[in-house]
Amino acid sequence: MSLMADPQGADRLSVRVRRSTRAQHDAAQRNGFLDALAAGRLPWEAYAELAAQHWFVYEALESAGATMADDPMVAAFLFGELLRLPALEADLYFLYGPGWHDRIVALPATTTYCTRLRDVAFGAATGFIAHHYTRYIGDLSGGQYLGPAIARVYGLNGEGHRFFVFPEVDPGAFKSYYRTLLDTLPWSRAEADAFVAEVAAAYGLNIAMLNELRDRWG
Repeated sequence: MSLMADPQGADRLSVRVRRSTRAQHDAAQRNGFLDALAAGRLPWEAYAELAAQHWFVYEALESAGATMADDPMVAAFLFGELLRLPALEADLYFLYGPGWHDRIVALPATTTYCTRLRDVAFGAATGFIAHHYTRYIGDLSGGQYLGPAIARVYGLNGEGHRFFVFPEVDPGAFKSYYRTLLDTLPWSRAEADAFVAEVAAAYGLNIAMLNELRDRWG
């Protein structure tokens, strides 16, 4: 059964996923670690470790995108202007120095997150798009507040926070277009259910990673 039976209403996938995962979204916002960073209550090393954990996650996610690029549903979501690995690697070079790759370590929660990505995002469009949606739409939402705040409190002037900068993207217009793409996916109810469930799982994995960072840095 197509989800386009009610394209203007609650049956739209973009509406359904936001409604179904609101609690997880709110829990992520209440984590406290990101607020502490934005307020400058943590040492800069805490921010550097967040950037490192992001690198592990995006390395897995963007590798999945390259692997799944021949899938037409996945291909519709592969926007080059969203890719974060080049920005993260520039940030890590700035934060850790030229030997950054040997100095960063995935936390246990991050390893679990990446394992899930490798399990679900390399073989099914529902899994890949669920994690793509959760990460990049989040980056284009809260990340647009967090990036300038971090730059201000840690004295970063163009370097070290490129992860949060999308120079070729209008966040509002892009998120609207992205939701239109979701609403036109020709998925069955079972496939849509799998997508929504995986978005909820992705939020949970992100929360666990942030919780571990919060516990480490107080």
